[in-house]
Amino acid sequence: MNETKPNILLVEDDQNFGDVLKSYLEMHDYNITLRTDGEAGKAAFQNKTFDLCIFDVMMPKKDGFTLAKEIRSEDKKTPIIFLTAKSLNQDIVEGLKIGADDYITKPFNSEELLLRVQAILKRSHNGVEEENDQTEFNFGKFSFNFPLRTLTYTGESKVSNTKLSPKEAQLLRLFCIHMNNVLTRTEALTKIWGEDNYFTARSMDVFVTKLRKYLKKDEDIEIINIHGNGFQLLVKEEAAE
Repeated sequence: MNETKPNILLVEDDQNFGDVLKSYLEMHDYNITLRTDGEAGKAAFQNKTFDLCIFDVMMPKKDGFTLAKEIRSEDKKTPIIFLTAKSLNQDIVEGLKIGADDYITKPFNSEELLLRVQAILKRSHNGVEEENDQTEFNFGKFSFNFPLRTLTYTGESKVSNTKLSPKEAQLLRLFCIHMNNVLTRTEALTKIWGEDNYFTARSMDVFVTKLRKYLKKDEDIEIINIHGNGFQLLVKEEAAE
């Protein structure tokens, strides 16, 4: 076994579906431990160190939420992705409250799961999963101090400071943490507004518009819509250096 490969714990009660995902991820250089119920998943987690966990929500013996809660009580860092039914929006909210890093709705194609796995492991390896420790960000011609809520622009021999509102600062911080990756609406709404509904979503849209106005001074930076999913703070590679 190549120990340099990331170790992933996949807990999925559909054996055939789990085998398909396992084979696909192994083809892309991941070590996969597959279990088919929550209790077996918990036992596997306690016996080995994993870089990422993927849990189905509906499972026998112990559901994915219960499994994640038990793991989060002793491990705050290992990323968790939930596999959830498309119609159960409450599942998504509940999962993020527990401490999930992402979710993917069934049915989905294997490539979509692979892209999410790659994005989360990249963020985790860069240390950005420690959100509580990250308070200052530099991107493009901007520097952002979260505790002071100041966004500083330096360019064209000119420096300007913008004082952000508390929610503007919280939202920009999440964008920075997920820089060049998708920030889902549900994650932002749950973490900042406490719930995901029509009214909080409209409120978030207003704050996104405000942040776009602040950031338009740097043409290499933009917040783009990801249809049906959320937003992305896109920073061109040369601007991020």
